[in-house]
Amino acid sequence: MNKPLKSDIELFVIEKVKEKREQFNLSQSELAVKLDVSNGFIGQVESTKYPAKYNLNHLNKLSKIFDCSPKEFLPEKYY
Repeated sequence: MNKPLKSDIELFVIEKVKEKREQFNLSQSELAVKLDVSNGFIGQVESTKYPAKYNLNHLNKLSKIFDCSPKEFLPEKYY
């Protein structure tokens, strides 16, 4: 059996970022520009077919983009 490309907590973070992106009516490409990553990066992160994921630096920058705390992208308790 293949190991999943993303862990449960990584999927949680990705879903929270996607919710914020949609709340702000940003396309994947628009967020990629603001985050200073390649055009396809956000799509790869949001897809379960690729191992791409956000790192702590991304979360810090995303919190500035969305004017929120980085904690908003993390679960309240351990996962």
